[in-house]
Amino acid sequence: MSDLPPTHERLGTRRQSSVVRYFTLIMSVVYALVGVALFLAPAGVFNLPTVPRYVLAAVFVFYGIIRFVRTYQQHFTKNQDDAR
Repeated sequence: MSDLPPTHERLGTRRQSSVVRYFTLIMSVVYALVGVALFLAPAGVFNLPTVPRYVLAAVFVFYGIIRFVRTYQQHFTKNQDDAR
């Protein structure tokens, strides 16, 4: 076969991957914090009725948690294929 190094080494995409994984992790925390802010904000801050505001807050928190877990599993846990 070929003696070429792997594609990510030839193209230098490891650094970009590192930036992307930390950015997606930070964004998942931001989504959860937006949900908490919507939930804790006084009634007049956002021009939304109470129930839709709470539903939207729950969606943001839930989405942030799901995104955090998926990002952590995808980028920060060692895969079984990498152990070989």
